[in-house]
Amino acid sequence: MFDERLKELRKEHKMTQNGLASRLGITQQAVGRWESGLSAPDPETLVQLAGVFDVTVDDLLGRAPTPRIRVAPYTPPAESLVPVVGTVRAGYGALAFEEDYGTEPAGVRDPENYFYLVVKGDSMEPRIQDGDLALVRKQPTLDNGDLGVVVFGEGEGTLKQFAQRGSAVLLQPFNQAYDTMVITGEDLDHLHIAGKVVETKAKW
Repeated sequence: MFDERLKELRKEHKMTQNGLASRLGITQQAVGRWESGLSAPDPETLVQLAGVFDVTVDDLLGRAPTPRIRVAPYTPPAESLVPVVGTVRAGYGALAFEEDYGTEPAGVRDPENYFYLVVKGDSMEPRIQDGDLALVRKQPTLDNGDLGVVVFGEGEGTLKQFAQRGSAVLLQPFNQAYDTMVITGEDLDHLHIAGKVVETKAKW
């Protein structure tokens, strides 16, 4: 509390109430009222008081200093080699990654959960071009608006923007020359999500 802290500081500095009052140009009665908790100085006088005792205003008010928390700088993950595939298919209850194009580096911490897919076609232009590399995190679900690699039926995996409207799934191209694929009913049983696209880059 301010009144107790003021009295403590004044005594530490071997100063009387009159002496402190003289330093501030006020009456001894004013200092007495502060130390009794009957009144408090205005903000400008608080600053002057802190200067007299060479402390901060927070210290004068009895507030504990806010601890400084050290935040470690962000260290990006080291690049790891991730396999590059040309085709994703569904079969025997699992996804198969075909057409091995080797590996490419990716800044991910768990490379075993990622793969690169070589984009085929122009359905995602102008944002994603034919031959670009899409870095895909393996996962069985997508949220609305996610870019994902989706396998439908016995076809190859396709990169599209995912959306769910009620009981229907929409696979939306960026290229307006292509129609949105709408999948409903039993056809949903033949829909397989290979993963979410987290990055694309021009490569091939």
